[in-house]
Amino acid sequence: MKYCVLLPIVLIVTIFLLAVPTSFFGIDDLTAVQQRVIALFVFAALMWMFEIVPNWTTSLLVIVLSLLTVSDKGLGFLCKPEYGTLVNYKSLMSAFADPVIMLFLGGFVLAIMASKYGLDVTLARVLLKPFGKKPKMVLLGFLIVIAVFSMFMSNTATAAMMLALLAPVLASLPKDDKGRVGLALSIPVAANLGGIGTTIGTPPNATAVRFLGEAGHEVAFDTWAIHMIPFVIIMIVIAWFLLQFFFPFKAKEINLRIPESDRKKDWKTTVVWITFAATILLWATEQLTGINSNIVALIPLGVLTCTGIFTKEDIKEINWTVLWLVAGGFALGTALQGTGLAEVLIKAIPFGSMSVVVVLVIAGIVCYFLSNFISNSATASLLIPILIVVAEGMADPAAANNASFMALGGSPAMIVFIATCASVAMLFPISTPPNAIASSTGLVETKDMLKVGIIIGAIGLVFGFFWLTKIFPFA
Repeated sequence: MKYCVLLPIVLIVTIFLLAVPTSFFGIDDLTAVQQRVIALFVFAALMWMFEIVPNWTTSLLVIVLSLLTVSDKGLGFLCKPEYGTLVNYKSLMSAFADPVIMLFLGGFVLAIMASKYGLDVTLARVLLKPFGKKPKMVLLGFLIVIAVFSMFMSNTATAAMMLALLAPVLASLPKDDKGRVGLALSIPVAANLGGIGTTIGTPPNATAVRFLGEAGHEVAFDTWAIHMIPFVIIMIVIAWFLLQFFFPFKAKEINLRIPESDRKKDWKTTVVWITFAATILLWATEQLTGINSNIVALIPLGVLTCTGIFTKEDIKEINWTVLWLVAGGFALGTALQGTGLAEVLIKAIPFGSMSVVVVLVIAGIVCYFLSNFISNSATASLLIPILIVVAEGMADPAAANNASFMALGGSPAMIVFIATCASVAMLFPISTPPNAIASSTGLVETKDMLKVGIIIGAIGLVFGFFWLTKIFPFA
């Protein structure tokens, strides 16, 4: 079915997008190179959606095809300056060593060592103890714990940490229990939603605060938290019910037991505990220490390899396919930005001539859509500078739509809404690093992530709009 029907359809659509004239897209000044990126973008999205080949294979294809067709060292007859801005081939290849990839690597090392020395079970029992042994309450516990951590430290670092805690919980459930999928998906759902709660929770929030401040709308940490933490709580509750609905638990109780072989304490166990605790502490205090979370992730790798605790046999347990999967997503984002396509697409939308509500809705949808394929940080950096100008124009007392714009909360409501839209984008394994971490468990298929992501994204967009413009607008 996949190879006989779906693959030909994907290839036909891709070839069609490559063959039509650039005028077909209705975008002024679209170059041939940008047209190739559009075709590559659609090809990747369809391949990831239908999982015709493994997702990591599609990611590798994206990198190879990008290098051949839109890089400055690609096929000579295609990659000429007159066809449009080409991407530096080193930028595409560096996707394999992106700083976030290093964070994944450190997270995997922590998870492997935590499992090997019994630390994962101990931590899971401590953090989840208040939620009891009922599977649905344990799921709620995961959602809450992850969301709270994500408000104060990197979403990716939080997801990497929780991967270690998830393993013993999954092991205590039957192999055919659908609830295992729900637990795995709780990592990206809670990490992505939790980051919305504070100004430091995720980069789009910081971008929003920065540009609002430059426009004269200072948003303090506590103001943001007071407005957005209730939104996060409501979304987490919705996600809890949604995950239970799609992935009901078969087991009636979750019992975490530490295997006897892991009870033995020696110097290696102590080093693992100290390294784990130090890494989490540095992740949580990034704002104070100034040490980037991606750099922190390499500390356990350095310490545990130097002490001989992490061996060459342990290296084989790292999920390299997930690292390649994420690299493909980064390469696609590099192609979108490097060729100028992302900026062209955004500028092609005539925000200035639209009504206030239409501007908010269109901007939110564009932000959500782009954030599923390029980093939410990059999306916010592209959109917010443009929209802050549009917002300030509508906030001008002389503007015809000033009254309706101010009634909806003005510039703060609009820009915070855009940042929120970036955070609720979680359709594919490549959409956010926490999504990829959930995929690394081997339990989550793209179709599972897609259906949960679509519903949470739709609810987040609609509810976020009303929350920030009608229910609790920024004053």
